[in-house]
Amino acid sequence: MSERYKWGILGTGKIAHTYARGVKASLTGELLAVGSRSQETADAFGAEFGMERRYASYEALLADKDVQCVYISMPHPYHVEWSIRALAAGKHVLCEKPMALNQYEAAAVFDAARRYDRFFMEAFMYRVHPQTMQLAQLVREKAAGETRLIQATFSFTMPFNPAGRHLANELGGGGILDVGCYPASMANLLAGAALGKDFCEPISLKAVGHLGQTGVDEYTSAVAKYPGEIVAQIGTGVQLEQENVVRIFGTDGQIFVPAPWLPSKEGGSTRIYVRRRHELEREIVVENKMHLYALEVDAVGNNIERRECPQVTWADSMAIMRTLDKWREEIGLVYEIERPGRVPIAHGGPLSVRADARMRYGEVAGVDKKISRVILGMDNQKTMPHLAAVCDDFIERGGTAFDTAHQYAHGLMEKLMGQYMKNRGVREKIVLIGKGAHTPDCFPDRVGKQLAESLERLQTDAVDIYFLHRDNPSVPVGEFVEALNEQHRAGRIRCVFGGSNWTLARVDEANAYAKAHGLRGFGAVSNNFSLARPNEPVWAGCISSSDDESRAWFERTRLPLFAWSSQARGFFTREGNRTDGTHRTNGEEIARVWASAANWQRKQRAEELAAKRCVAAINIALAYVLCQRFPVFALIGPRSIDETREAMEGVNLELTADEMKWLNLE
Repeated sequence: MSERYKWGILGTGKIAHTYARGVKASLTGELLAVGSRSQETADAFGAEFGMERRYASYEALLADKDVQCVYISMPHPYHVEWSIRALAAGKHVLCEKPMALNQYEAAAVFDAARRYDRFFMEAFMYRVHPQTMQLAQLVREKAAGETRLIQATFSFTMPFNPAGRHLANELGGGGILDVGCYPASMANLLAGAALGKDFCEPISLKAVGHLGQTGVDEYTSAVAKYPGEIVAQIGTGVQLEQENVVRIFGTDGQIFVPAPWLPSKEGGSTRIYVRRRHELEREIVVENKMHLYALEVDAVGNNIERRECPQVTWADSMAIMRTLDKWREEIGLVYEIERPGRVPIAHGGPLSVRADARMRYGEVAGVDKKISRVILGMDNQKTMPHLAAVCDDFIERGGTAFDTAHQYAHGLMEKLMGQYMKNRGVREKIVLIGKGAHTPDCFPDRVGKQLAESLERLQTDAVDIYFLHRDNPSVPVGEFVEALNEQHRAGRIRCVFGGSNWTLARVDEANAYAKAHGLRGFGAVSNNFSLARPNEPVWAGCISSSDDESRAWFERTRLPLFAWSSQARGFFTREGNRTDGTHRTNGEEIARVWASAANWQRKQRAEELAAKRCVAAINIALAYVLCQRFPVFALIGPRSIDETREAMEGVNLELTADEMKWLNLE
């Protein structure tokens, strides 16, 4: 490089001092500024390292236009907010591990890095050391045969201080996040190397551990299983000294690394030992002239243009976070800040629609709020950190409508959504859709009882739109119409009601009854509708309206359709090609419901059109739904911010009449 990147450091703790020394020893970096919570500590830090600019706040450092790269070194719970704020300020970011408390926070950081087009890396300094790269290569070359067992531990004993960062619950304390991330990340790396990949993540993980008086893990061990019959034993602790080494056992020998986590910190040689069956032990000496943290600084500087470091990619960090989440879940470790009522907005600012949001909106007669054409289905986000991350992201993308149901997760989804609306103060800003009276409770006398339960869980007095979740053809349709009108008169259904999974003939019958008796009729329908047509119902009692006759009915009646499974539940993704039951979420369902000659043709056409439009096939599938000649809203059920982002790329695609016809040809 002809010019060094100018670094700013947020925080002045021990690790910040270590990193600053790394910057001074690097080939690509230059220390410029420090940001602290007080002028005194900023001045002391700046004086120690000869830094020109010393700020008494983190905000002031981020406002410095000359700072190009920022190192985030404060306690764990602050990593996400300040990473996002730094990215938004146009800085490249290196964030100390763990980059977040959980995978849902981490996803928000990567979304910001992508949106602001900046470099981001989680600071696993050992990953960029030549010893680690040599170790991965040995595994890749099968130096000990086929890898079968990986053992990795990072554990120590700290003086007992319940208010210190190692043990304080409010600071994300405990072994797993602080240093357990090292053996977890090493196991993922080596399992991946054994399988010819950059990394891999466990297909299952079991763990036990001890939670101390502060509610965090003082020591814990986990056993993880990877593809290829690879097993890993990983351990960590902050109140127990253990043997901090890595061992790899293969079919023909073993590999031993005595100093895996802080190899040659000041530069020098490290050693890896390989012992093959019936052979003398081989000592491999790895030479390194650089300061360990200077290697990390240069890993950033040399990869800024590609936006991520090949030794610690974004996907790699997400896999590590998912592994840590599994580990914590196994031992029952939940931080207070993750509990309902406590989860903050990731970026630390107010919840508002972003300037780059491209949502489209529609209208439904009787609803006085604008309704986003894409509606967020609340049926799989079963923890508050998960739900809050997805909902916050959806609102900031311009989403206004949320779909819930009495049945989802036995009421858990409504409870979480109720707490979320209270936390964020958004109830009157959104369109809340509820559903109830699902089989076997699909009777008129269950409507009011279930709606009352739903409203209590949701912590609100009414839903805006309400659907009967199923139909019961053995019940005269007028009884359902009467029951729904009763709830509307009582104010528990504010605007519109209708039927989900109702035949259109029964909807006609319901509206004829309502008209004859001076009552409100169905104002909307929520059936399946997508480019792919199901071979059989996704679930018993489900109704699809994707056929030509149904489309003609909606064009004639102009009743809005709230289309569930609008993207055919993953059929139009790459994984949707797999019908052997190995799809990430629902491969068996794809084989049973969606796999047909006609649907494969539709998918192939969607892929061809997607290539021309430079989008994904799933975006074409969503555009097909939204470009119908009648009012339609697409329900989606993303499990991550990434899935929401991918879906949104189809919101503003306009398809011509010829393209619509071609996509749907039998």
